[in-house]
Amino acid sequence: MNIHEYQAKAVLRKFGVPVPRGHAVYNGNSARVWAKRLGPGPWAVKAQIHAGGRGKGGGVKIAQTADEVKRYASLMFGMNLVTHQTGPEGKRVNRVLIEEGCDIADEFYISFLVDRVTSRVTLMASAEGGVNIEEVAANTPEKIFFETVDPATGFLPFQARRVGFKLGLEMPQIKQLVPLLLKLYKAFVESDCSLLEINPLVKTGNGDLICLDAKLNFDDNAVFRHETFDDLRDYDEEDPMEIEAGQYDLSYIALDGNIGCMVNGAGLAMATMDIIQLFGAAPANFLDVGGSATAKRVTKALKIILSDEKVEGILVNIFGGIMKCDIIATGVVEAAKEVDIQVPLIVRLEGTNVELGKEILANSGLNLISADSMADAAEKIVNAVKEK
Repeated sequence: MNIHEYQAKAVLRKFGVPVPRGHAVYNGNSARVWAKRLGPGPWAVKAQIHAGGRGKGGGVKIAQTADEVKRYASLMFGMNLVTHQTGPEGKRVNRVLIEEGCDIADEFYISFLVDRVTSRVTLMASAEGGVNIEEVAANTPEKIFFETVDPATGFLPFQARRVGFKLGLEMPQIKQLVPLLLKLYKAFVESDCSLLEINPLVKTGNGDLICLDAKLNFDDNAVFRHETFDDLRDYDEEDPMEIEAGQYDLSYIALDGNIGCMVNGAGLAMATMDIIQLFGAAPANFLDVGGSATAKRVTKALKIILSDEKVEGILVNIFGGIMKCDIIATGVVEAAKEVDIQVPLIVRLEGTNVELGKEILANSGLNLISADSMADAAEKIVNAVKEK
């Protein structure tokens, strides 16, 4: 679950993390009013979307007067902000953060994340913070360093001091950095984050350390433990089909290809997408119906796939364990009868009740093509789409 920058800063503020004062607004007049409330300028006017690279896309402006704040904010509202993370379609700006200005003397990068290799929380840092951190990672990765956190002890002060020395900070800033990093780690753990990113962490002209920008991603599987998190969710930033899928406990992510996929199990879904690529096509989605899906859920899954205009063919790839093949087959048939499917549909079933599932498909009277293996299924759906 992603949230906006101003929301991330509100969360961090509760943990005592130093962040600039600011306020989210929804029109130009409010932007001007809040600029004056924050005190004398300059002010930062920052478009709020769930994507990075806003500055390069024109989504961050520095205003010297309250009238400039209003003008910049008014130009941002309704704009389609395109960054390297949004893709060419961009994201519409519906809210803007007005923030007090900051005298920046130096910029650094700090993040806590879950390292899948070590299965531990890891701090990643660099003295090359700012808008070009992606270029640093690509071209000079040696400028990025890591601190792995032992879950038995948590992030320790000596690790924070070591980070400070590697960043090239002087002792007054290191004394600030140690409690700051400990608070960030506490926020990461207690908020069940999958990512906490500060870019940039700045040293001001007065020598203070401030988290000038913040990004938090919450672990979807832990959101139920935080009653207030649902209030932070911005549905305008999410794919409508992903929202609808979530209402039926379906794991759905839209992709850019033309082959719709319905699979049970994340590992099988990844393998299915890979083998589609191997045969020369690209998946249009990741869709995991889960291990205990009902025929109703399978029907809904197929409808969601078909609502994507990019889909030119569908591959259903099911290994029946808890999720029996006859249930999947019944769902596929019901969906095909409810929706006029105009694209090729390949079904590969294996596992519990596989023969019964195949019999249901064969007796459905529908134009469904069965496959005997993953490779056979991928080859058939790719060829069927090419022959359309």
